[in-house]
Amino acid sequence: MDEKDLIILHEDNHIIVVLKPQNVACCPDESGDDNLFDCIKRYLKVTYNKPGNVFLGLVHRLDRPTGGVMVFAKTSKGAARLSEQMKNGGFEKRYLAVLCGVPSRKQATLENYLRKSSVNNTVYVCTQTEEGAKFAALDYEIKEEHGGLSLAEIKLHTGRTHQIRVQMASINCPLYGDMRYGGEKAVKGKLALWAYSLRLTHPVTGEKMRFEIEPPKEEGVWKNFNIEV
Repeated sequence: MDEKDLIILHEDNHIIVVLKPQNVACCPDESGDDNLFDCIKRYLKVTYNKPGNVFLGLVHRLDRPTGGVMVFAKTSKGAARLSEQMKNGGFEKRYLAVLCGVPSRKQATLENYLRKSSVNNTVYVCTQTEEGAKFAALDYEIKEEHGGLSLAEIKLHTGRTHQIRVQMASINCPLYGDMRYGGEKAVKGKLALWAYSLRLTHPVTGEKMRFEIEPPKEEGVWKNFNIEV
């Protein structure tokens, strides 16, 4: 990823808010692929002529197939305070997703226990007593229906790996393009999951901030829906 292609929604002395493209890793991983974290570090180094290693704090993550809003910290103070916000529920993260099918309830809270398998990097619903089980909760609301698909707005209360994908598949409405968890309803295509809104408190000024960006609504399955954020 070229730092010249970086889309910056906000930048100040302590934070930088950017668009994470779909199918780009948010940080270095075992694949060794270029990633958003390293791209931002290159941008900061070049833009501000910084010598040596550039500090950048990773305070939350998005799965590789998911696009949308991400915030990074430019200072250690900012990173520590944003991480504390994450732990205390100070972040509000909202997503848009296209589901295969229409849930029986148009608005609901899903609560499950999830466990990640280290063997195949797959997450599944489990019982509370199972070793490694982690509580997961989200709210969803169906905004629109079209041709057996539905557009859902999702608010996360916890940040588990593949959480939205697994929890929506658990009610037989997997995400469009999700070949891993879609089962018999799996439809090939780019994963229709987009982190469109992020609310936080600025780690230094205390200002309440909200950042929003629409999914690529002229592309793929998104164009079937009237999306306005």
